[in-house]
Amino acid sequence: MKSDIHPDYHPVVFQDANTGSTFLTRSTVVSDRTIEWSDGNTYPLVVVDVTSESHPFWTGTARNLDTAGRVEKFERKYGRRVRSQ
Repeated sequence: MKSDIHPDYHPVVFQDANTGSTFLTRSTVVSDRTIEWSDGNTYPLVVVDVTSESHPFWTGTARNLDTAGRVEKFERKYGRRVRSQ
């Protein structure tokens, strides 16, 4: 393996912006923010919008969209377009 071509792979703490839950993993991402973890070490902190703690698929709060209703609403608003062949 070539040396000095791979990014630094180091421990990083990710925090969910919605729930505040945190987890420690390894990543190549860099951050200026830090956090002290329960083991007493300080790690870079990356705040993300969605994790498995807040994603609708994993929390069971997923909604199904009524696409037929949306199409009908669009057609009512803008009229049905007739295709010319």
